[in-house]
Amino acid sequence: MPITATPTPGDQLITPTDHTLIMIDFQSQMAFATKSIDPVSLRNNAALVASGAAGFGVSTILTTVAEKSFSGPMFDEVTAPFPGKALVDRTSMNSWEDVGVIDEVNKIGKGRIVLAGLWTSVCIVGPALSALQQGYEVYVITDACGDISDEAHERAVQRMIQAGARPMTALQYLLELQRDWARGETYDLTTGIAKKFGGGYGLGIIYAKTMFGAHEG
Repeated sequence: MPITATPTPGDQLITPTDHTLIMIDFQSQMAFATKSIDPVSLRNNAALVASGAAGFGVSTILTTVAEKSFSGPMFDEVTAPFPGKALVDRTSMNSWEDVGVIDEVNKIGKGRIVLAGLWTSVCIVGPALSALQQGYEVYVITDACGDISDEAHERAVQRMIQAGARPMTALQYLLELQRDWARGETYDLTTGIAKKFGGGYGLGIIYAKTMFGAHEG
């Protein structure tokens, strides 16, 4: 039987209103031992995710572990887009075992979870596998995560994929929130974030707009 295509998005694509973003343990102590991604790229990608989520009004939870006693403050790049937002501090490595985090998840009430943070093999695997078992859809922004080695990061990502999590990247996350350049109300927001944190892609936007007055929409 023939299939008829329609100009509608697949239901596995995320939207600004269909998920909760949880950004986990972007803290100095965790970053010192992160070797699977360099700190400049890690901070840049975390900033891209946080800025995109804040700009699009995504329901977001920011959580730290032992902030005052051991791990230090969360990256300013992550907290700055959410002025005045309270951070949920924990003792548990698995944020899904923390009552404060789960209270926020339940208060928001969305069945799709997007995760980013440090370290992939502990603080991301824990909530990913726990949320999946409880019936949530889980996405992981893999280049806004990091671990003590390439091996640790890759095995963690593979473990989550095998359990049903869906990997994506920081720039992919931002562009999936926008998804259509004709959405003029968020066009400047998206291209502005891309110009600041989007690496070579951002430079391309700057060049095209400066030299040719180009416009994606």
